[in-house]
Amino acid sequence: MQSPNLKEVPFYFKATIILIALVLFFYILKSVAEVLIPFAFAGLIAILFNPLFNRLNRIMPRIPAILLTLLIATLILAGLIYLLSNQIAKFGESMPLVKQKFSALLTKFQTWIQHTLGFSIQKHINVIREKLTGAATPGVLTNTLGSILGMVGVIVLLPIYVFLLLFYKPLILNFLFEVFAEKHSVQVAEVLGEVKSAIQSFMLGLMIETAIVCTLNSIALMIIGVPNAIVIGVIGGILNILPYIGGVIAILLPVLMSLISQDSFSPILAIVISYTVIQFIDNNFLVPKIVSSKVQINALISIIVVLLGGLLWGFPGMFLSIPFIAILKIIFDRIEGLKPWGKLLGDDVPTEHIGIIWQKRWNRILRRTEKEKIEG
Repeated sequence: MQSPNLKEVPFYFKATIILIALVLFFYILKSVAEVLIPFAFAGLIAILFNPLFNRLNRIMPRIPAILLTLLIATLILAGLIYLLSNQIAKFGESMPLVKQKFSALLTKFQTWIQHTLGFSIQKHINVIREKLTGAATPGVLTNTLGSILGMVGVIVLLPIYVFLLLFYKPLILNFLFEVFAEKHSVQVAEVLGEVKSAIQSFMLGLMIETAIVCTLNSIALMIIGVPNAIVIGVIGGILNILPYIGGVIAILLPVLMSLISQDSFSPILAIVISYTVIQFIDNNFLVPKIVSSKVQINALISIIVVLLGGLLWGFPGMFLSIPFIAILKIIFDRIEGLKPWGKLLGDDVPTEHIGIIWQKRWNRILRRTEKEKIEG
């Protein structure tokens, strides 16, 4: 019995099968998010610290090298958390005053709406005030407890995943080479090498860029006089990791704090100008020079995958979406049938699309044919 030719299968049938497969794939990803999210972060951390592990493994056995690598990574992370937690504690001390001023601002806003537009928004104001008071309802307590347990689970699973990934690295690499035919071994090695290099450069560059943006944000906010400038600046730098979207969200917090803590609108203008200048420096100097040039995803795809990552896995999904799509682009660029998809993800925009080029060629052929008929 002869197998059917894939080209003879109707397009609507293939499109339906692909859509069903994608829905099932994303449903599975969402269902096992608690397991896959720490595993995905562990994969990035393992690749990032792989050079350090390789150097240590040359002078000591594998298990001590892994444990020492994990210890160094933990100390770096603990130091960052300690510095940030001190600023968050100071930020928490000022929250009662912030709530009081925000409540007064809501009252003024309600009065202005009632006098200007002629209707009351008291119900909406009451809802916001209830949120601000943080009433300890059973649902809130349950959600908070669930979030804490989920965070503890990630903290426990993350080092275990990193340890096992580094320990079983030869086994995983052997599997990746053996699952493909021997004639593709060179191509597999190139893809793995590019993926490792791209993620290492991307992650290291991203951390340096984030540190610079956090510093610039904090300095600008301290000069303007925004309360809790350091913690707000750091939060803005972390949000800046999300391309195009994070920068917009990051500016809202200092603007809100300035609006609550100060009576003048001039600091808000100064914040907007400062953040705009910092974003210009980041997008035109820091990202091209520091963040890996191998991860070149166009703006349209970046925004779409960040939003899809947020819908799928929340904030962790938004962060993981860019490295994931970068890995896909490297793979697509290496496989002949998937190269058009790799070009679609990249930011190399042609001056003319291929349809116009074909049309010009076809017009030249027609003119040549007509000329030959006239001469003949």
